[in-house]
Amino acid sequence: MPTEPRTPTEQFAAPVRPGGRGEGAPRVGHRVGFWFVAVAFAVLMAFGTAPTPLWPLYAARDGFDVTMITVVFAVLVGGAALGFLTLGHLSDRIGRRRIVVPALAVALAAAVALTWWTSLPGLIVGRFLNGVGIGLMASTATTYLHDLYARAHPGRSQAVLPEVVATAANLGGLALGPLVAGVVAQWLPHPLTVTQLGFAVALAVCLLLTMATPETVDLSRTARDKPARFALRPGMRPAFLSATGLAFCSFALFGLVNALGSVILHTRLGVSSPFVAGLAPFLMFIAAALAQLALAPLPPRRLPAVGAVAFPAGLALVAVSVYGSTLWLYLAATAVAGAGGGVLFKAGIAQSVTAAETASRAGVLAVYFVVAYAGLGLPSILFSEVIRHLSMETTLICFAAVLSAGAVLATAVGSRGTWWRRAGR
Repeated sequence: MPTEPRTPTEQFAAPVRPGGRGEGAPRVGHRVGFWFVAVAFAVLMAFGTAPTPLWPLYAARDGFDVTMITVVFAVLVGGAALGFLTLGHLSDRIGRRRIVVPALAVALAAAVALTWWTSLPGLIVGRFLNGVGIGLMASTATTYLHDLYARAHPGRSQAVLPEVVATAANLGGLALGPLVAGVVAQWLPHPLTVTQLGFAVALAVCLLLTMATPETVDLSRTARDKPARFALRPGMRPAFLSATGLAFCSFALFGLVNALGSVILHTRLGVSSPFVAGLAPFLMFIAAALAQLALAPLPPRRLPAVGAVAFPAGLALVAVSVYGSTLWLYLAATAVAGAGGGVLFKAGIAQSVTAAETASRAGVLAVYFVVAYAGLGLPSILFSEVIRHLSMETTLICFAAVLSAGAVLATAVGSRGTWWRRAGR
């Protein structure tokens, strides 16, 4: 028998008995720990996207071309996959804090490597470690925030604040990274060193704060109960396949703008400002976050259809803006496409959570994020190879068409299923 659906907070919460081993010896309460984890989540995600306006500077320093930019960017994907599949799915069993703390420690090591190992191998190693940190954090922090809020407010099972904060920390962090790095590169000396050193300090502070945050998983209970790493509810495979399609397409857009946005701006729009190079992904991720928050009251089954309209429209406008060399339209287009991508990503998470067996949610979400991050890196590498043989405009049109078709197809597959009826929505 499939498990009965629960409220959003209940879906993530794992009870801890008073005085149980899951509590550990925290120095702060659940209410304060909630905000500690939110800040740490945002800082780590910002660290992942911070190099966006810096890629031309790295390329000039280390002497590599556009293809190598996308390869170095995509190295993060390999690290993220390793993090997701090794430990990122285990927080239901070994505890949330035992995943989040190593995530921050690995990210701190990445920042240190990027600060002092100033060569292409150092850049690759730093990006790989950065990806491992993201892989450990991304599929755990959201559940940790829901757990902490549930402990701090046991009577508010229907509260939407944890979801709002998780969205703001995730996409807001991704948005702030390029903007902060763009400001540093535009107006401060030694931008590569200053940016990475600044994130090293911020990550070190977040590591200390998270170590003082209470655990929310009853480790004595999870030692007895060992759920399957990846298990879907009966009949929910189409819903999960649809979800991964939505994730791949939306993150392919995010990856293109982050990896090659500065190259597109410089070569096709004649803009070399690092601040503008950071502004474009900032607008994209902020639009994604705002779209998710604005559509939060909408039934989850309707989200894919909304995203499947905004996402292709934004991609088409991106192609038009590059063809016409229009900066303002490019910025507006990335925001529209980002909004559509954010809605598709949110819909994919909702479908994944519903499709998963209750005890395997962390594992299912880990697989979901692996597919998403594959979309973040692989299409960008393909794009960098195709523009060697076709014009930027033609490549962008093909890219937009393929991703739009993929998003619509994934939406159609999900809409033909009955996952929302099984979820009682």
